[in-house]
Amino acid sequence: TWEFNGSFYQPSAFLMMGIPGLEAFHHWISIPFCVLYLIALLGNCMILFVIRKTQSLHEPMYYFLSMLAVTDLGLVLSTLPTTLGIFWFNIRRIGFDACLTQMYFIHILSFIESSVLLAMAFDRFIAISHPLRYPSILTKTTVTKIGLTIILRGTVSLLPIPFLLKRLTYCGKTELSHSFCFHPDIMNLACADIKVNIFYGMIALFSTVGMDFICIVLSYILIIKTVISLATKEECLKALNTCVSHICAVLIFFIPMIGLSMIHRFGKNFPPLVSTLVAYTYLIIPPALNPIIYSIKSSHIREALFR
Repeated sequence: TWEFNGSFYQPSAFLMMGIPGLEAFHHWISIPFCVLYLIALLGNCMILFVIRKTQSLHEPMYYFLSMLAVTDLGLVLSTLPTTLGIFWFNIRRIGFDACLTQMYFIHILSFIESSVLLAMAFDRFIAISHPLRYPSILTKTTVTKIGLTIILRGTVSLLPIPFLLKRLTYCGKTELSHSFCFHPDIMNLACADIKVNIFYGMIALFSTVGMDFICIVLSYILIIKTVISLATKEECLKALNTCVSHICAVLIFFIPMIGLSMIHRFGKNFPPLVSTLVAYTYLIIPPALNPIIYSIKSSHIREALFR
């Protein structure tokens, strides 16, 4: 159904897609998705519980890890209802305003995760390059201010997006490409001029996620420069070993995110299945793998888990 509002039309709802071409197997496909969601929920809750209960983990590095776990939980809870709703009950309909709300939270949490990964890179840089000044630079107050700045930055930078989408006229197709709402996906269903949406979306992406990624790369260039100057090979390896978990978290988050953004903007000739798989990789794999990576690589977390 369509709602006439002044001089433009809006659909009352959008229709979401599962995995194109594999609709008959959605019940079976839901099994690995349920496993990944369960791992993400339990893993991140366990990380938060362990850090809270273990006094020795009340350090900046683990505070940032807690922020990452909370963000991952938010991403999982944002997509879980609609994804499993399609796979289990074939509930494809989502209201227009509900779709914009889900989209806003998915993008905010993605931007927050990007900023948290940058904060973790800064933490590793200070710990390796200025170990003696580490406690005085990253105090609890500083970490709290960084956390609040990250939330404020993500919230404010994306605030215009729902209003920019709401002003558009929609006609014809109402079918989204995924089992969740994504800004470029909704934008491309409009039959009005979307240049403002494209421009603002690109500015918001490059000024947040793009800058975060560049700063993370620069942090690691400085870290490597510091590590090379260390006296022995053992010291070099020990210093780099503290960064392995973070490097893995950065790669599994940024690679699918950049890939999905490029596909939506420039890959119109890509098969729909490719876009769908990249989207699920971007939103489900990092929250599921991050707790596993940090549990395996961090001896402190591993010991606390065993206790």
